[in-house]
Amino acid sequence: MRPLMLQGHERSITQIKYNREGDLLFSSSKDQKPNVWYSLNGERLGTYDGHQGAVWCLDVDWESRKLITGAGDMTTKIWDVEYGTVIASIAAKSSVRTSNFSFSGNQAAYSTDKAMGQNCELFIIDVRNADSTLSEQAPTLRIPMVESKITSMLWGPLDETIITGHDNGNIAIWDIRKGQKVVDSGTDHTAGINDMQLSKDGTMFVTASKDNTAKLFDSESLMCLKTYKTERPVNSAAISPILDHVVLGGGQDAMEVTTTSTKAGKFDSRFFHLIYEEEFARLKGHFGPINSLAFHPDGKSYASGGEDGFVRVQTFDSTYFDNIFE
Repeated sequence: MRPLMLQGHERSITQIKYNREGDLLFSSSKDQKPNVWYSLNGERLGTYDGHQGAVWCLDVDWESRKLITGAGDMTTKIWDVEYGTVIASIAAKSSVRTSNFSFSGNQAAYSTDKAMGQNCELFIIDVRNADSTLSEQAPTLRIPMVESKITSMLWGPLDETIITGHDNGNIAIWDIRKGQKVVDSGTDHTAGINDMQLSKDGTMFVTASKDNTAKLFDSESLMCLKTYKTERPVNSAAISPILDHVVLGGGQDAMEVTTTSTKAGKFDSRFFHLIYEEEFARLKGHFGPINSLAFHPDGKSYASGGEDGFVRVQTFDSTYFDNIFE
């Protein structure tokens, strides 16, 4: 299968996400306009216009009704997916780095950067009946992050906890009822965490880090289960929903890209076996580092978004499913 090239962004992609059914693919980039695409044929459905800065993160809720985005213009916006209108815009004190709906879609969490004299903070808001008054309402919880800023974030099972990945490689679980840290991973990663993605059943998650590794963690105890080593920083990693496969994407910092040729194989998607930690495939395609990866919920294709501003949707051949490890 030839990959679908989704060309709709003028600047580099920051995050891509499928909705639960997998028929829609959402992408955010530094050009201020998140996009939504049909994942089947790569047709662009529309854009969400309203941000004034680079959009760092996005998430779509369980029913594909609401979209949450966080941007460098110091706002978190909640959008109506179908109509592309802003339901609520919440101002923050610094740029918003991560944003996620809880599994139920009743709550959302977002975190702000440590910048302009502001500390990094984690906010939790109630979005059940979100409307324009949401910006005046106080968040249900705010936790200041004193040690290191949050660079990626996930909701834990049953909407009771939040897993945060930090700039210094630390991972923590926060109990949102008590508002305090309950588990700390210690120093499994030695550099910042770029991305975290849960497995399909939520029992484990994979991290992507600047220390050139991706690791598989248990999502209750934060025990490191597996390590996938590469030679360069990993920007994103995702777990296949149907097979024991992990895909890693990376490259190096965007500012060093000009010194690299695409032939060096630095911008490939790399497939590792989840259990044996062995690399078994590479896919070329992007002209710059891969910033975000996502598996389709049916596991038959995956999408990657790169520094080159393209989103590529690659459907797997039948040989991919027949590949049995000896």
